[in-house]
Amino acid sequence: MIFRTILMRLFRRRVRRLHIHDVARARFRVLPTDLDVFRHMNNGVYLSIMDLGRLDLLQRSGVWETLDRLGFYPVVGSETITFRRSLQPWQRYTLETKIIGYDAKAVYVEQRFVVGREVYAVGFVRGRFLRRSGGTVGIPELAQAIGVDVTRLEVPQWLLRWATEVALPPSRGVATSDWT
Repeated sequence: MIFRTILMRLFRRRVRRLHIHDVARARFRVLPTDLDVFRHMNNGVYLSIMDLGRLDLLQRSGVWETLDRLGFYPVVGSETITFRRSLQPWQRYTLETKIIGYDAKAVYVEQRFVVGREVYAVGFVRGRFLRRSGGTVGIPELAQAIGVDVTRLEVPQWLLRWATEVALPPSRGVATSDWT
């Protein structure tokens, strides 16, 4: 992944600039290092590639530089993915990344793995922003910093329910592992 990240940073100037609410499309190819024992792309690799798609959107929209200057950085709070078809060795595919909405604390992103126009897998991410100095960045502050109207995009109700259902206690709270 580190080599793909470096290549993305190097070649990002050659790709079209985007608005943060546009769909970012990044092309990839399934590499031998992406495969599992069944000779298709490993499920964990999809999540790593999704990281690259979100980075691509932030960089191409110019938001990454603003966040960096302010000392903000993104983290994944929760994510889910559904698979429809397997990506095979050397197969080309496009990762489509789009912010689909905001709630009081988080940004929701949909990401699709597409071959031609056919969706092979789709993932959803609930992300938050933290400060390098400590603490969280609220969505109103984030919206002001990057100059966007977050009220335009409404998170689907099923996704809000999902986020609530899968949430863990806050990091300063108790989260005991008890299998009894």
